[in-house]
Amino acid sequence: MPRPEDSGPPELFYNIDEAKKYTSNSRIIEVQQQMSERAFELLALPEDCPALILDLGCGSGLSGEVLEENGHFWVGCDISQAMLDVALEREMEGDVIQSDLGQGVGMFRPGMFDGAISVSALQWLCNSNSSAENPFRRLFIFFTTLYSCMKRNSKVVLQFYPDSPQQAELIVKQATRAGFNGGLMVDFPNSSKAKKVYLVLSCGDATFQMPKALGEDDGSQCVYTANERVRQGRVNKKTLTRKQWVLKKKDRMRRQGKQVANDSKYTGRKRSKKF
Repeated sequence: MPRPEDSGPPELFYNIDEAKKYTSNSRIIEVQQQMSERAFELLALPEDCPALILDLGCGSGLSGEVLEENGHFWVGCDISQAMLDVALEREMEGDVIQSDLGQGVGMFRPGMFDGAISVSALQWLCNSNSSAENPFRRLFIFFTTLYSCMKRNSKVVLQFYPDSPQQAELIVKQATRAGFNGGLMVDFPNSSKAKKVYLVLSCGDATFQMPKALGEDDGSQCVYTANERVRQGRVNKKTLTRKQWVLKKKDRMRRQGKQVANDSKYTGRKRSKKF
C-alpha cells in the first residue's frame, strides 16, 4: 500500500475531500485521538496548570481537541488550507496558522511554548517534491526554529511513520544537532498494527531520561538515540553464537504470530556444500 507522502506535496494530498474524510471517518478519528492522547501523556505537563502547546501539522484540529479536553491552550500549524478550513468550521478554540514546517516555525517568539506535539506529520519533511526541497536542510531548519520557540526544559513529542531505519536515524540526528536531548521510543514494537513511533525530545534538560514504552513487558522495547540503536533486553548479535542468534530470532518471530520451524539439534548449523 503506497504511503501518502509518496503521492506528492501534502498541500495537494490533503485537499477538500481528504480533509472532510478526516473528520467523518470514525476509524481515522479513533486512531488520531489515541496517538494524540499518548503524545500528550508523554509531555508530562504539570497538573492543574494550563499550558500553551504548539500542535505541528494540526490538520483539522483532532489533536487540538485532546489538548482542549485536558484544559490547555494550543496553536496549530499546517500546510493544508483545506485542513485548516475544516478546523475553523469545527470552531476549535485554538489558533491555526498556514505554514510549511520545512520552512521552520520562526514566526513565534523565543521561549513561547510549554510543549509541542505532532501526529503523523514529521515524515513529510523527508520527501523531496522539487529540486529546492532538501530533507536534511528542511529537518534542520524545522528543529532549530522549534528549539528556539520552546521554553527551557519543556518537552516535544512527535509521532510519525518512518519508512526506514535510515530515515529515523536522520530525524534523530537533526533534532539533536539542533540542541534537543532525547530520541525515538517505540510502543508495541512487535505488533504490526499497534506499533507506534514517537520522537520524544527535551529542550535544554541534560538529565532527561526517555519514558517507558508501552508493551515492553516482552523484553523488546526499542529506543533509538542520536548515535546508536539500542534494543533493551536483547544481547548484541556480535556476542551471540550462530545458534543462539537463530534461536532468538525464531522466538521473536513466534511472538509476532509467524509460523516458525521447530527447534532441533540442527538449528543454526551451516548447510553442507552441495555435490
